[in-house]
Amino acid sequence: MEIGLPGLTAGPIPEDSRVTAIEPVLIKNYPAWLEAQPEPLVRWLQDSGFKPTHRAHCLLPPYADEVSRVLVTLEDADDIWGLGDLPYRLPEGDYLLKDMQGATLARLSTGWGLGAYRFQRYKAAKRVPACLRIEQTAVYEAVAREIAACSLVRDLINTPAEDMGPTQLAAAARELADEFKAGCEVIVGDQLLSRGYPAIHAVGRASVHPPRLIDLRWGSTEHPTLVLVGKGVCFDSGGLDLKNASGMRHMKKDMGGAAHVLGLARMVMAHRLPVNLRVLVPAVENAVSGDAFRPGDIIRTRKGLTVEIENTDAEGRLVLCDALAEAAQDKPALIVDFATLTGAARVALGTELPGFFTRSEALAKGVSGAGERTQDPLWRLPLFDDYRYQLESPVADLLNCSTSPFGGAINAALFLEAFVPPEIEWLHVDLMAWNLRARPGRPRGGEAMGLRALFAYLNMRFGDGDA
Repeated sequence: MEIGLPGLTAGPIPEDSRVTAIEPVLIKNYPAWLEAQPEPLVRWLQDSGFKPTHRAHCLLPPYADEVSRVLVTLEDADDIWGLGDLPYRLPEGDYLLKDMQGATLARLSTGWGLGAYRFQRYKAAKRVPACLRIEQTAVYEAVAREIAACSLVRDLINTPAEDMGPTQLAAAARELADEFKAGCEVIVGDQLLSRGYPAIHAVGRASVHPPRLIDLRWGSTEHPTLVLVGKGVCFDSGGLDLKNASGMRHMKKDMGGAAHVLGLARMVMAHRLPVNLRVLVPAVENAVSGDAFRPGDIIRTRKGLTVEIENTDAEGRLVLCDALAEAAQDKPALIVDFATLTGAARVALGTELPGFFTRSEALAKGVSGAGERTQDPLWRLPLFDDYRYQLESPVADLLNCSTSPFGGAINAALFLEAFVPPEIEWLHVDLMAWNLRARPGRPRGGEAMGLRALFAYLNMRFGDGDA
């Protein structure tokens, strides 16, 4: 899948180019800034009714020998979303951040670039975004890595299931592998049974699109092993425990976990992080047919544990458990899984804040800190062991979900924990992967949530700490 970077360009300003300067001013400094302006500009601001509120902007006419400027007022110069609305609110043309460099330039440019994104596979754009020029090559390259990864995630999630089924998701992974000279194996259909992935096969066997396990590898075995696991349910009907119409409406996004690990892998490989990377994506469609798995079925998993099916709509943890068991075989330094796993997590935290689970206090602290630094927050939820009884089955090792309406996100995480040996560090991220509303830099639709935070953490842990 081809990824462009609309709204951003790199390099020095050509001599014959007309570039409009963007001048961010902190709200607390606005009175002093205004006092230093020539009288015609002061009158212009007064006549236009400009109010120096957070993320407000005003086009300023040229005065004397100056070029045109855009005034932007911010509460915080480090607000990544400070310019996120501007690519489509400013007139088309080239813009440059005035007197800005380093980390602040990168942060504001990232928000601009994310705001310039639009999903245009099926509908022509009404206009192109305004274009921000970044003169410092190193800053542009760092920003471009983040924007490309987030755009990949958004594009994969936004694509409907008819064009983003298990086959197409595998093709996207192969395309990514080819770009970075990584290896990619795909185990398809009944091969899953002969190779020992019965739970993935059970969930996906009812679909006309055969289930598969995508296995991407990159890096050197001399480096610490990092395994990323992503839930790739390309459409979730709920199976025989069928969802209602509203519950099914956005289920093209149920492969959001897979999209996230492919986006994170892109960042890891583009930054050449010194890790031995493995990406595992169980890609299935949870469909209804005569071959669908049923409530009451007992499924044997890759780890050997048996699972009684309480509800076929709790399918994500079934495909993940086989992938997590495989991930553990490598005895990695860290396993990270992403999944649009439970509505319960959305009830607890809302749709815009991903929850995460881990047994490691150091890992929890590191991820939370990275979320704060990158303004890409995640919130820790507890692996509360006393709820484990809700997954007990009289006829199998585990139930795939509890019959209780309470603590659903915790119960799902406890289920997954059973497939990761206690000596392996593990992080489980339960996320929405979808914006229900538009905000600066974050249009409605598929969204990369926690992606920038997780890469910042991985870079601090395995790399040079400079993303």
